[in-house]
Amino acid sequence: MKNYLTFVWRCFRTSFVGDWRYQAWMLLLTVTALVGLNAYCKQIVEGLVLTGLSDQVSWGSYISNFTFLVGMAAAAVMLVIPVYVYGHKALHDLVIFGELLTIAVIIMCIMFVTVDLGHPERVLNLGRRMNFPMSMLTWDVVVLNVYLLLNLHICGYLIYCAYNKQEPRKALYIPLVFLAIFWAISIHTVTAFLYVGLGGRPFWNSAIIAPRFLASAFAAGPAFIILTLQVIRRFTSYHVPNGALDMLKRIVTVALTINMFLLACEVFTEFYTDSTHGASAHYLFLGLQGHNALVPWIWTAITLNSVALLILYLPLSRSRSLLNIACVFMIGGIWIEKGMGLIVPGFIPSPLGEIVEYSPTINETLVCLGIWAFGLLLYTILVRVTIPVLSGELASDTAVNNNK
Repeated sequence: MKNYLTFVWRCFRTSFVGDWRYQAWMLLLTVTALVGLNAYCKQIVEGLVLTGLSDQVSWGSYISNFTFLVGMAAAAVMLVIPVYVYGHKALHDLVIFGELLTIAVIIMCIMFVTVDLGHPERVLNLGRRMNFPMSMLTWDVVVLNVYLLLNLHICGYLIYCAYNKQEPRKALYIPLVFLAIFWAISIHTVTAFLYVGLGGRPFWNSAIIAPRFLASAFAAGPAFIILTLQVIRRFTSYHVPNGALDMLKRIVTVALTINMFLLACEVFTEFYTDSTHGASAHYLFLGLQGHNALVPWIWTAITLNSVALLILYLPLSRSRSLLNIACVFMIGGIWIEKGMGLIVPGFIPSPLGEIVEYSPTINETLVCLGIWAFGLLLYTILVRVTIPVLSGELASDTAVNNNK
């Protein structure tokens, strides 16, 4: 226990150590998170009236970000499968960064759901009224929390073993790694079923929503990890092999291609059949009865994803800077497509035919930025602490003495 507490204390101290760029980045995230916390406190006092939500559009930017981040949480599986199923050695030491991202992202997901409830104590209702197994919301609560616990154990165990310079016992984490592969797919599938199962919202009643969720997740998640590895390679001495980046590039290329194909299939179905259920799609892509607030958003998303896909297929992506641009475009495009482009149109028009547009308020936006800042702050700390442990710079005194 003493050794473990020493490990925690050293990690805590290490999280404050860095050059001026690290300190400036952490200061920016901390200030933004505090501004978001202040905005959330105002929302608790005055209620959800401070948001742009209404009786007609009851899910907005909070649930949009939640939906996107659930996909980001599944990013680790695209590193785990090549390493533990196909034995890809270049990615072996980098899997941990995907799992650390999962921990930060799931915590962000929980925070977005909490702020969407209005008052945090309403989370207790999920525990008192689970309605298991009939409620898809209950399933979502279960899979998210179990996936968080799985990654906390895997990351914590592997990092602590590295700190003590001990070989981790495979029986204590390998079975959980394979369980996490299944669980990563389940968290996004269950989230998709939350929307698909709402019969009164025909925009979501499509069998390919779940495959679209997975394809976009397997594109945006590894794209964010590529950016993380590029930062680690540039600003630390930790070795990131080119083979790892090339493998991740191939993964995001295939995943983004499938995502764009599935989107095209859905657009064709909605517009070619011209059914009454296509009103939400008309509102999203072309506008409806003079209302077109989301039209610029979705076409921006399609443009960003198309440019990213073009860069990935051309030899231009061999340039790491252009690869980074493609990843940023991809993340931005999928964030729009799976967020505002998926959630809000499901409520427009309402079942009564009303068209009430939604736009997030300043206070709502500040809360979202605060949660994003907190998540990035947490992820930065986790990565900052992990790198010296994996590289051997931060180790227990006993391990150091034994090596001598």
